[in-house]
Amino acid sequence: MAASNDNDHSLISRFGEIKQMRFLARRLGFYVVALFAALTINFFIPRFLPGNIVESMMAKYPSLKPSAQRALEILFGIGHNGSLLHQYITYLGQIFTGNLGLDLLQFPIPVIDIIKNALPWTLVLVGTATVISWVLGTGLGIIAAWRRGGKLDQLLPALSFLQATPYFFLALILVWLLALRFHVLPAQQGFSNGLSIGFNWAFILSAARHSLLPALTIVLTSTAGWMLQMRNVMITTIGEDYVLAAQAKGLSPKRVVFTYAARNAILPSISGFALALGFVVSGTLLMEIVFNYPGIGLTLYNSVTSNDFPLTQGIFLIISLTVLAANILADVLYVIVDPRSRTRAVA
Repeated sequence: MAASNDNDHSLISRFGEIKQMRFLARRLGFYVVALFAALTINFFIPRFLPGNIVESMMAKYPSLKPSAQRALEILFGIGHNGSLLHQYITYLGQIFTGNLGLDLLQFPIPVIDIIKNALPWTLVLVGTATVISWVLGTGLGIIAAWRRGGKLDQLLPALSFLQATPYFFLALILVWLLALRFHVLPAQQGFSNGLSIGFNWAFILSAARHSLLPALTIVLTSTAGWMLQMRNVMITTIGEDYVLAAQAKGLSPKRVVFTYAARNAILPSISGFALALGFVVSGTLLMEIVFNYPGIGLTLYNSVTSNDFPLTQGIFLIISLTVLAANILADVLYVIVDPRSRTRAVA
């Protein structure tokens, strides 16, 4: 009889795993379609926009003769390069081989090299600030929910204001206060002039000091959102029967909070954190412009204003890939943390 029960449990477990794998396979298929759609949109949008970098150069330098326009278009590889279908097939072939083309504004530097130079700045700054704000906000949300009516709850109006404040608005306030008025932190750029980029203490300390102000902007605006989300879910979870039963058993408050309440309440926050990582690359464009920070956001702004569509395409592609990867990560994490939700989703 015991052997029969073990076999039943084993079959149920395997059936659940099969359902989870089916769900992930279906989601992966959806993301493949989404990736193809993103690639297609990424190809067509710049080509439907008016103007190009050659027209900008002709307007900027009136001394250039009209005959020079066609020569520049041939040099940059733009203009009449075959049919649109031929360009699209060539574009897909280049994408899947890792070739994003040559940058027009800094011709003939490859687009991928420019992205490689800008991407680490954004990943280190925004990625670190996102992790700090999530950990800090989630922890404060747990404490605020468990100690309702306490000092943290009294800060809710101020936190709601910070949550609704745009990055760039708070950035301008911090620049005026900490950089221009009190001269505590530098206002712009990623490091001091005259320093060479590399693994040396002078550059590392300068880059860290220049990143404090934009990082503070992200942490202040993001922490409030994570805290309010975690607090609201925790309050609902605390009223569940299993939490009340744990309290009735006489378990320590610490164990009830973290083992029973927070462990289940944190599930939506984990999913949101995974999605937030996907927007690390694209979510701070205006902030990087305010601080003149040499990341992906500022690079994208410069490429758009210069009609440099190969670089614009490359950055949009990287942003699309990171968002899709974050969605996949969120699905996988949810299956690992709470497989019951996925089993019910495909039942």
